[in-house]
Amino acid sequence: MAKHRVTLIPGDGIGPEIADVTKACIDATGVQIEWDIQHAGVDIMETAGTPLPDSVIASIRKNKVALKSPITTPVGTGFRSVNVALRTALDLYACVRPCKSYEGVRSRYRNIDLVIVRENTEDLYAGIEFQKGAQETKELIDAIARLGQKKIREDSGVSIKPISVFGSERIVRYAFEYARKNGRKKVTAIHKANIMKFSDGLFLEVAREVAKKYPDIEFNDRIVDNMCMQLVQSPEMYDVLVLPNLYGDILSDLCAGLVGGLGVAPGANIGENGALFEATHGSAPKYKGLNKVNPCAVLLSGVLMLRHLGEKEAADRLENATADVIREGKYVTYDLKEDRKDPTAVGTKEMGQAIIDRMKVLK
Repeated sequence: MAKHRVTLIPGDGIGPEIADVTKACIDATGVQIEWDIQHAGVDIMETAGTPLPDSVIASIRKNKVALKSPITTPVGTGFRSVNVALRTALDLYACVRPCKSYEGVRSRYRNIDLVIVRENTEDLYAGIEFQKGAQETKELIDAIARLGQKKIREDSGVSIKPISVFGSERIVRYAFEYARKNGRKKVTAIHKANIMKFSDGLFLEVAREVAKKYPDIEFNDRIVDNMCMQLVQSPEMYDVLVLPNLYGDILSDLCAGLVGGLGVAPGANIGENGALFEATHGSAPKYKGLNKVNPCAVLLSGVLMLRHLGEKEAADRLENATADVIREGKYVTYDLKEDRKDPTAVGTKEMGQAIIDRMKVLK
């Protein structure tokens, strides 16, 4: 019997080919996994009538762990994002995105080792929006005026930014627990509390209170625009960053840029009763079936999954093999070559096989 049962969502676009490579690499570690394959995204719409069938969520609830390749959210459906819908349905409140330099990946920076911890359920991504011209929008604008707040123009669309004590406390606590568990030294809370005093201000207030319970971890805070500059000028000064939803989304891409791009940016979405591991990048439909794209972001998400499952030795071996192949630069996809037009670039499958071969040496 398999030691672990994991939901695997192949996705669409480039997703299935990357999922195949990642599955093969994880299986090659020797960890016993029974893969429960579930489909979501545009490719399942025609038969399922939805990009996110209930069976997908049920599978993750049962197995507690899922690995997902990129998914396209169909245009014109009720879903703002399949990815967001999964996180919301399963209350995967902590989005963890390590951004780590790998030798051989082109970047202006070296030795970056940052971890973004992003709140996943609140803030502007809660999806509480009011369309321009709608009756409920007019009622909201009128109510805000009656309450003595600023007058909003009648031709406005309105989004609401909820940030709670509950949501802030659990994400900041998660960041400190992550730091403690992984030998990290500092947590930085990111906010715009100087302007949004009752939402970001609350986030900062709660972060300061939580920090008092972790005297072994250094704590500081930064205003988000200043933090963007700090990350470009002095990224070595930071370690674990904890942020509300929108800032976390933006800064995780900024930090991915520091290490060479989304092609080497893994991610995890963690809740009390489940975990979903996925790449930061999208489904790139134009490259579908071309055996061309870099599989590392999903592979490294698989590394995070193995660590979550307690399979540290296998996780380290897979990460080290991936790093070795990237560093050598021989069996890598075009985007990992010094010249993206280098004719010696290999395909997705071939890079995966090189990583498997390297793992055999590392045993």
